[in-house]
Amino acid sequence: MDGPTQSLPYTRPVSATQRDYYEILGVARGASDEELKKAFRRLAQQWHPDVSTEAAADERFKEINEAYQVLSDPQRRQAYDLFGRAGVEGSGAGSGPFPGFQGFGDLFDAFFGAGGATGTRRGRPPAGADLRYDIRLTFDEAIKGVEKEIEFSALVKCETCGGNGSEPGTQPTTCPQCQGTGELRQVRSTLLGQMVNVVPCGRCRGMGRIIETPCKTCRGEGRVERRRKLRVAVPAGIDEGHQIRLSGEGEAGPRGGPPGNLYVVTHVEAHPQLRRQETELYHDLTVSISQAALGARMAVPTPDGPEFVDIRPGTQPGTEIRLRGKGVPHLRRAGNRGDLHVMVDVKVPSRLSARQRELLEAFAVESGEVGEAVAVPDPKREPGGRRRRGGIRDRLKDAIT
Repeated sequence: MDGPTQSLPYTRPVSATQRDYYEILGVARGASDEELKKAFRRLAQQWHPDVSTEAAADERFKEINEAYQVLSDPQRRQAYDLFGRAGVEGSGAGSGPFPGFQGFGDLFDAFFGAGGATGTRRGRPPAGADLRYDIRLTFDEAIKGVEKEIEFSALVKCETCGGNGSEPGTQPTTCPQCQGTGELRQVRSTLLGQMVNVVPCGRCRGMGRIIETPCKTCRGEGRVERRRKLRVAVPAGIDEGHQIRLSGEGEAGPRGGPPGNLYVVTHVEAHPQLRRQETELYHDLTVSISQAALGARMAVPTPDGPEFVDIRPGTQPGTEIRLRGKGVPHLRRAGNRGDLHVMVDVKVPSRLSARQRELLEAFAVESGEVGEAVAVPDPKREPGGRRRRGGIRDRLKDAIT
């Protein structure tokens, strides 16, 4: 996986004051505003809490945010270059997100566009978790496609309360502390003006609504665990490790939040006679010396059943016979299939009978390979054809002779 970049686990230093802002962003001290913005964009895409799965992603993003907040402001950057962190102490550095932005989600959207963050916005119920299901397929099922029924446990919307978490007959109420926004704004006066810090509302936990009478079935969560059954259509030509995404079939979100997705990961059994490389199939066909020399008609396995191929007279080892359109269907090009490659191997016998040896010697003489057939004596036999005795007396006698 060229391959996906694997980010290393991040540990926030014990003393954050020892880390240089330029070092945090990975830029030189003379970096331009455009270079600072590119560096922040790159790091934010990696460490934003709505994107990264690292446990320390939130702390890492705060540190990146703090560094860019100072260095992107010309006056604060000048004060930092002259006096270090002491020059920006109390001016809002490290106290929170950019002024005017409502938390990390809005900051991420400002740089990467609406919808760039995959997490939730405050005041809205979070989405449910994505699920993974591993399914096993035979070779033929993967080549031809199949429909499978799967069964698994997942959190689904509570039928008693309809997913809102309130007991039937009641409804969630707007949080009086945040007025339904799910967040609180803290305004501070600094030397550079007013700084706004946005934090989640502690009373409603960022939901914007409060459940006065929780549902007895789901205890206010809005979802319960149930067994589910689904029919999954596996397309023809799918391969080992491919994923089938079923949108909205993951776990239900808490308190009516949108559901996650279900990812079905395929595992394909190997074929005893065919090897697969993407859409191409390969088969090793072993023929005898006589079949290779005289020609033959032999059966080979294909996804559609056995098929006969012609071995032409004089076929050499390593010859490839290609059967067009007998491979694997293309996933994204309907009606197109790969090819089946028959790789011919000529088998040389390791042992010959007396008659076979006589015929091969005659063939060698006829083809001009040798002037006359010369029999190689067998050390285990006497000139008359009788087998030699293997005792000590016999060996001493042979030695004296």
